[in-house]
Amino acid sequence: MKILVTGGAGYIGSHTTLALLEAGLDVVVLDNLCNSSPVSLSRVEELAARALTFVEGDINDRALLDRVFADHSIDAVMHFAGLKAVGESVAEPLLYYRNNVAGTLTLCEAMAVANVFKLVFSSSATVYGEPGEMPLHEQLPTGSATNPYGQSKVMVERCLSDLGAADPRWSIALLRYFNPIGAHSSGLIGENPNGLPNNLLPYISQVAAGKLAELAVYGNDYQTVDGTGVRDYIHVVDLADGHLKALHAIEAATGVAVWNLGTGVGYSVLQIIEAFEKASGCKIPYRLAARRPGDTAECWADSGKANRELGWQATRGLADMMTDTWRWTRQNPTGYP
Repeated sequence: MKILVTGGAGYIGSHTTLALLEAGLDVVVLDNLCNSSPVSLSRVEELAARALTFVEGDINDRALLDRVFADHSIDAVMHFAGLKAVGESVAEPLLYYRNNVAGTLTLCEAMAVANVFKLVFSSSATVYGEPGEMPLHEQLPTGSATNPYGQSKVMVERCLSDLGAADPRWSIALLRYFNPIGAHSSGLIGENPNGLPNNLLPYISQVAAGKLAELAVYGNDYQTVDGTGVRDYIHVVDLADGHLKALHAIEAATGVAVWNLGTGVGYSVLQIIEAFEKASGCKIPYRLAARRPGDTAECWADSGKANRELGWQATRGLADMMTDTWRWTRQNPTGYP
């Protein structure tokens, strides 16, 4: 079985590519390297002791997609390619709709021409917006996302749901995952954002490594345990395993299925800082700042459906997430070469 992984050189994509290779599957990675490094793929090959095929390019390039499908006997697609920074999406919404929404439509059109109808889509818990109840489960309404990044995921989910309803050849998994952190236990692959990090753990890591002076904590007046935002943090290796199980689930199925991937436990920003300090032995200086537009107070998952239907659950705890993040940072203080 050969899988096309869009965005496969990125953080979640590289860990999932490794899981696919370790499971004996063949992988073609398509990535434009706008926020990733080809070094991650070299290290994936080293860890898996298997080769993959890499194609540099963009999912909005229809001619390139047609060539990829013509040159490789693709059986299914895992779709990670897209932009993911909430703050950037507020500042540049059209960029997000062009990349995340239009890019996915172009990909699906190319898939259909190539008679490839199995798709695992990287969605997000941001599609729930602020529903007013926790934990978040798949039956809750979506569409009230608080930022353009979340809205782009809502739009893609709607497009894919309509596609699955209209054409019975399609088998689609929508994976709504929460906040991926951590790194592979080897320390060889991890999160490597270009420029200033947009997510909490990479920012903390760069403060610990001395690349940044301090962490900005956005908002300390939420109705949470300590006033800072609460999120469900999931180890990226657990997340990769969830993608593999979703792929197996849609092999003999049709239609559209939705699964949350999270731990079911929420931690505040200050609790994450404390856990990282304990794992690393580093003091993380921080300052309190105003809330960011588009952020929500709290968010954690009910992943019972994934447990029941996929046989999946997160197995790595917060200490594992912090220890693996620090190992990656310590071994790669400036990221990939």
